Amino acid sequence: MGRSSHFGDEVERSAVPRIPAAERRVALIEAGLRVVAREGLAAASTRAIVAEAGMSLASFHYAFDSREAFIDELIAAVVAREQAAVLPAPEIDGDGSLRDLLEAGLLRYLDHLGADPEHEQAMLELTQYALRSPERHPLAVAQYRRYAELAAQALDTAAGQVGATWRVPVDEAAGVLVAFTDGLTLTWLVNRDDDAARAVVRAAADALSRMADAP
Repeated sequence: MGRSSHFGDEVERSAVPRIPAAERRVALIEAGLRVVAREGLAAASTRAIVAEAGMSLASFHYAFDSREAFIDELIAAVVAREQAAVLPAPEIDGDGSLRDLLEAGLLRYLDHLGADPEHEQAMLELTQYALRSPERHPLAVAQYRRYAELAAQALDTAAGQVGATWRVPVDEAAGVLVAFTDGLTLTWLVNRDDDAARAVVRAAADALSRMADAP
């Protein structure tokens, strides 16, 4: 009977479709982000992650060497995903001013934030984790370096569209933009006040546009 039962288990396992390793890793990363956003990093045990993903514990250890290796990849995935979130590349908008373009870009960011607040909560949690861990601190540095690069690219594009010139180095303006979006993100996550967030967006657009000369 035991032999028959074992045979039945083998048949059942073989009937379950095999998930390619790359897809398994992505599914586990997505599950990890949901757990971190909902319950915090401390609650993101390997068992909690595989339960969220609907996988076995063996699947996790097949995909990742350890929980720490998984968290490193989770942080890297967050950085990659945020590539367009600091300030989306502005669209050509007729005779709009630089200030109008900046406000429109920041409002698109606010829409991004409101569409998936749990992802932003997970991002903040992972950033704090990286800051508390000396060996992972470079991941947080890389995260914010990338944000600054994206902000600088977007600001250059916006100024180029309207023929404006930055009066300060664009990297300096980009740092101000990242600081504004950080404050906007945290304040909105706490209060969920869209009107207050839009007021911050208007103030940020005003401040940033004063750092440039109009044509």
